[in-house]
Amino acid sequence: MPDLTGKVALVTGASRGIGAAIAVRLAADGASVAITYSKGAQDAARVVETIEAAGGRAVAFQADATDPAAVRSAVDGVVDAYGRLDILVNNAGTAIPKPFEQTTIEEIDLVLDLNVRGLFVTTQAALRHLPDGGRIISIGSCVGERMLTPGLVTYSATKGAVKMFTQGLAREVGPRGITVNNVQPGPIDTDLNPADDEWAEPQLAATALKRYGHVEDIAPMVAFLAGPEAGYITGASLTVDGGTNA
Repeated sequence: MPDLTGKVALVTGASRGIGAAIAVRLAADGASVAITYSKGAQDAARVVETIEAAGGRAVAFQADATDPAAVRSAVDGVVDAYGRLDILVNNAGTAIPKPFEQTTIEEIDLVLDLNVRGLFVTTQAALRHLPDGGRIISIGSCVGERMLTPGLVTYSATKGAVKMFTQGLAREVGPRGITVNNVQPGPIDTDLNPADDEWAEPQLAATALKRYGHVEDIAPMVAFLAGPEAGYITGASLTVDGGTNA
């Protein structure tokens, strides 16, 4: 397990699903953790309680990732609470599966605002606090690298943007020793993408392992990238997708 003792991590959109699993794992590895959530205060409170029950430290901030002022306030709140910020995990995001021709402009705007603009705003706010040697880890998607699943045109475009953002920012902040990486999950069984949903069948068929993954399959990769042994990995997009892109 990576030793994150003394580190402070912020995980956005972490009241449930992949984000919650990441927050719990980073705390188990020794980090003090902050999470943000848009809705679901009770879910966020349960994540905090889970971490604290295991002996860790956690705090939650309500912040819609599409609201720049709220995001900046949350990032500043993390520093006020813990005195520093070492690790940012850009997890907040959404998908609206449907044929592109049927997708409304409002739905396109929401996915773009949350998956791309929100990530940009959060990263800018965090960079004001991250020390040399800090970590930025974004949660992209395997469809940001290779598109095999129908109904995810807008979503895949945003995750392709996350990949290129990762590469570009890695070069800008590399002289400070800050690493920037992108974890690209395949189909993971969550509330957003349940394994028994109508959209699951084509995703399942595309995997080499012929099964959905679990949130616990993603959290260890994020923990590794946040740790000291990953200090020479930057600008990378690391796919954890059950062989979807094999």
